Amino acid sequence: MENQLLETERLILRPFMEEDIEPTYQMNLDPEVSKYTGDGGVVDRAEIERRITEDVMGDYRKHGFGRLAVTLKTENILIGFCGLKYLDDLDVVDLGYRLNRNYWGQGFATEAAKVCLDFGFKKLNLSQIIGLVLPENIASIRVLDKLGFRFEKEFEQDDLLVRQYALSNLARDESID
Repeated sequence: MENQLLETERLILRPFMEEDIEPTYQMNLDPEVSKYTGDGGVVDRAEIERRITEDVMGDYRKHGFGRLAVTLKTENILIGFCGLKYLDDLDVVDLGYRLNRNYWGQGFATEAAKVCLDFGFKKLNLSQIIGLVLPENIASIRVLDKLGFRFEKEFEQDDLLVRQYALSNLARDESID
């Protein structure tokens, strides 16, 4: 995973590095960015550092994939993350994304998610990828809709109502380029 780069017209998605901790922390300080994260975002830098160095980098070692840092090609700056994560408790692979608010509404989340889905379906041979979202997060639901995901169910997780959307490899071939 350490050498895994995914590229789009405007973005490079790459494994997280230690120098991504501070910009990720700064991004999560924005209450609008953290509003729909379930845990309300991360409250301190040490927790961001733990999540990147233990959780995300641990996923790379354990599963061969994980959330990726999203950078702009033109400026080589971190604008957020996007990628796949294996969820042990649900035994599924989840697509997740979060961007700095300055980059909302420009199609970056959809662009980054498409290349992550290609990786999941073509390189990892996954049969299905899910997206978990809070019902109030209309923008995130719109991204999943654009990608061809379909609503499956609602359930409670960590005392929150969560919607699960899913995309199968077969359905994806029929719905988007």
